[in-house]
Order: sequence, then structure tokens, then C-alpha cells
Amino acid sequence: MLQWTTSGEGPSLGMLVHHTDGEREWAYDRDSRQGRLIRGLEEAPDYGWVVIDMARDWNIVFGGE
Repeated sequence: MLQWTTSGEGPSLGMLVHHTDGEREWAYDRDSRQGRLIRGLEEAPDYGWVVIDMARDWNIVFGGE
């Protein structure tokens, strides 16, 4: 889906939310039992996709905190 979205003409934004905040949400990564994101993380720089790191980039994960 990201490849399709960012391959067309005109402005586009490809973005991956990397779930790294096990304190406030759920952390999963390359070695997780579910929710692996191996290819997406590896290919993001080649396609110009933005990788959002939940622990580093988000002040609030769920409202009311």
C-alpha cells in the first residue's frame, strides 16, 4: 500500500508508525511474535517513507494521560 501511495505523480506521504513504546502502548519490532515490520523498516529509506518512533516522537499516545 505504501509503494502504491508514493509511486504516483504529485505529492504523497508514506509513513510507518514504529510501535516502540511498551510503557504507554504495545511495543513490537523485528523479533516480536506478532506485528513484525522487517521489510517496511528496511525499505523505508529507499522509498522516502517517514518512520515515526512512538517512544521518541509522540508526547501523548492515548489522550487523558
